[in-house]
Amino acid sequence: MQELIIEAIGAGGYFGVFALMVLENLFPPIPSEVIMGIGGVLVARGEMDFWPLLAVGTLGTTLGNYAWYWIGDRWGYRRLKPFVDKHGRWLTLCFSDIEKAARFFQSHGQWIVFAMRFSPMLRTMISLPAGLAHMKAWRFLVFTTAGAAVWNALLIEGGRWLAPYLAKYEHLASWAMGGLLGAIVVFYLYRVATWKPGEDS
Repeated sequence: MQELIIEAIGAGGYFGVFALMVLENLFPPIPSEVIMGIGGVLVARGEMDFWPLLAVGTLGTTLGNYAWYWIGDRWGYRRLKPFVDKHGRWLTLCFSDIEKAARFFQSHGQWIVFAMRFSPMLRTMISLPAGLAHMKAWRFLVFTTAGAAVWNALLIEGGRWLAPYLAKYEHLASWAMGGLLGAIVVFYLYRVATWKPGEDS
């Protein structure tokens, strides 16, 4: 299993990593930990280089986050609420979640955009309240890029560290990776199936 995923990401090259990282930040169930971690495995194998991988991964992260920032900045609360109410099931998101994130952003300041890059659950969510608060675009981009660069570098190094163990324990690694991806899909489907309008997640 893990070899198929590694080969698929390797076949896509740097552009494939960039595209996956954009999607990961638009559609959170695709985890950056898997994408950049496998990138680190490819670095360990000599099939990718650290700095280009870090650059495209960070650029993809920043672009995906900027899309949510732009929506918040341009749409505002009044236009965003009908969209979330209509598509909230597939986003597994209620408007109350956005309001909570906005209050969290306002109480912790703009540095939270950097800090939340290290949170699996809030790193994408925080981009919306940053836009809704009309945070300066250049500040948002600087904080997002800096946080993403640090996080992605850690993931790549983690993948490099794991590479020998993946080769040594290939059978167990296949089950572990398959289980992780399966759990992500099941969790998302559960969220979609149990989501109800107007209820807190």
